[in-house]
Amino acid sequence: MVKFTSFSRVMVAVLCMVSAPLVSAENSLSSSPEAVSKAPNFLIILADDLGYSDISSFGSEIHTPGIDSLAKGGVKFSNFHVAATCSPTRSMLLTGVDNHLNGLGNMRIIMDDNQFGQPGYEGELNNSVETVSSILQRNGYSTYMSGKWHLGMKKSNLPINRGFDQSISLMETGADNWEKKPYLPHNKQVHYFDNANEIDLPDDFYSSDFYTDNLMGYLQQHDRQKPFFAYLAFTAVHYPHQAPKALTEKYLANYQDGWEVIKSKRYTRLVQLGLMPPGLEALQLPTIAEWDALSKEDQAYRTKQMAVYAAMVKRMDYNIERLLSYLKKANLFDNTVIMFMSDNGADNNEIEKVFPDYIQKNFTTNIETLGEKGSYANYGPSWANVSMTPLSWYKGSASEGGMRSPLIVHYPKKLQQGVVSHSFSYITDIVPTILDLAGLTQAIDKEKMVIMGRSQVGVLTGENETVYTDQEVIGYELAGSAALFKGDYKLVRNFPPFGDKQWRIFNIKTDPVERYDLATTEPKRYQQMLLDYQVYQGKVKMVEVTEQYHVIKQLSKNLKRMKDQHH
Repeated sequence: MVKFTSFSRVMVAVLCMVSAPLVSAENSLSSSPEAVSKAPNFLIILADDLGYSDISSFGSEIHTPGIDSLAKGGVKFSNFHVAATCSPTRSMLLTGVDNHLNGLGNMRIIMDDNQFGQPGYEGELNNSVETVSSILQRNGYSTYMSGKWHLGMKKSNLPINRGFDQSISLMETGADNWEKKPYLPHNKQVHYFDNANEIDLPDDFYSSDFYTDNLMGYLQQHDRQKPFFAYLAFTAVHYPHQAPKALTEKYLANYQDGWEVIKSKRYTRLVQLGLMPPGLEALQLPTIAEWDALSKEDQAYRTKQMAVYAAMVKRMDYNIERLLSYLKKANLFDNTVIMFMSDNGADNNEIEKVFPDYIQKNFTTNIETLGEKGSYANYGPSWANVSMTPLSWYKGSASEGGMRSPLIVHYPKKLQQGVVSHSFSYITDIVPTILDLAGLTQAIDKEKMVIMGRSQVGVLTGENETVYTDQEVIGYELAGSAALFKGDYKLVRNFPPFGDKQWRIFNIKTDPVERYDLATTEPKRYQQMLLDYQVYQGKVKMVEVTEQYHVIKQLSKNLKRMKDQHH
């Protein structure tokens, strides 16, 4: 039987660590080598809405030494893909099963009328799949989760009922980072759980610090005779963008020259790092303003917005550094497989323009306090485009700007160090990779849905060049926007507001910007991939959105529906 530690006991452990960093933890560890598990530990670190080029090991001017240390000692994937929004990615990350089969065929908030009630469209993790935490828990692992869950609000879908021994979880899509407060009008409140019990937050709450403290608290009490699986899911850098004032001020000078300058510098660094081919020309998106055309006041405000965002990234990295330092002092680091990634591309939404009355009533947006407690900051499409340098479009779109994420895998004991892999890989590959490294590929529940991804271990060790063969097909769809990957090629379709519903085909190895549509020059490949997509649709029992579907209109309709249901 699993013992659950109360929230207060975890916080006592955390407070001990904060006041006397790591010393008490060190003293409590067994020094006997026999007592330490030989099986690898696993730590997944998931950032929220982080752009492809937002960390320094992927070209950013934001200094992220914690994450960069993992890149230096691990494998960087330049061509890793996730779903274009958060909960579908999270569902595939934890199950290895396509989102249309695991319950997140679409997010409830943007679900089309014809999708409600359909199998695979429960809007939360369904019971036909098993989580990697459940598999590992059943096979002797201690399992811990801290951060954003967003995979269902029912008690049956709390992390402790999906394979986690201990968890502190935010249930919603996001929240204020300074206090227990929603950021969208349809949420009357936000819900945090310590295992099965709803909790309030401490007075000194800041999301990235809090989640990291809790995970470190669990690891401090961890039984060293067992391996662990830990999942740290930050809400950084999902809006509202909020960060300590002193940190924001350090970044102000970085962004005064505007987005065009920063984007150009990031691209140069991406090429130097071997992550992007040289000579790419970014698409001129209609959403991007011209910096020099802005007034001095607008430039100052936009500069502060990006400084807040950078500070939020920096604070997340600071917490990752703290966690890595703890693992090293606890003698757990060398035997821990660490994976870092983002859940989707950067977000271009300006919610303050969609719900102006709500934001004005509940937050301040003045430049003086931007990013501080009580404020609401967001950075809009022009800075989001910088976050995704040099890719096109944003979160929500099936273009590379919505789906390509940095991925770092660190485990020097068995894997390559300091290398870049250009192999295509997909979010469903994480579970098979973990099970492969744990020696548990046969441990899955045969009654549950078959895991669909491929292990990355061959690429990670240098034995293989690619995760998939040129003929293997990986499909994706959400809210009408869709993609199909095959070798170096990608078939893609975007619904409004990101596109015109037309299918196009690109070579994303040579053209990751998706500038040159090859539909007319390679008609056979184009037709074959259209057929491949139809096969994928059938395989995952997809319920297509209707022809008139528009994600923003559907969002408004569903928000009204949810409001009416509350009344």
